[in-house]
Amino acid sequence: MSTRTETPTARPAVDGVKDARILIVESRYYVDIADALIAGAEREIKKNGAISERVVVPGAFEIPGAIALAAGRYDGFVALGCVIRGETTHYDYVCGESARGLMDLTVRDRLAIGYGIVTVNNADQAWARAAIDRGDKGGDAAHACLAMVALGHRWRKA
Repeated sequence: MSTRTETPTARPAVDGVKDARILIVESRYYVDIADALIAGAEREIKKNGAISERVVVPGAFEIPGAIALAAGRYDGFVALGCVIRGETTHYDYVCGESARGLMDLTVRDRLAIGYGIVTVNNADQAWARAAIDRGDKGGDAAHACLAMVALGHRWRKA
């Protein structure tokens, strides 16, 4: 059972992202969790006047590769997925390498990426983070992406 009882974070509108093109890259390994993450992300993107497209990859490990392939075609990216700890060390590799891959793309290639890969011990924890009326990590990831897109636009104009 999850002890997380928070309500979703209040997010201010992001200026300067109207019509920004955002690619949501999602792993649908856990379909119901993915649906909740997507709902939050799409709602946040729409609320700010940006435009989203979606692409599905097999798992969280493939998310950085898909973003690398799409770099230059979008203003920003939202990485969504869920990794639940199992009985082996596979969890550690998938979590660490997907996070490292996304950070490498962010810093090296200057991509605006919102990180929404939920890494948890069990399904209850995943729901506590993914559900729109609870953690809404999909919405948080989309908001982070949009904030970085706006920052990039601001500094490119300067």
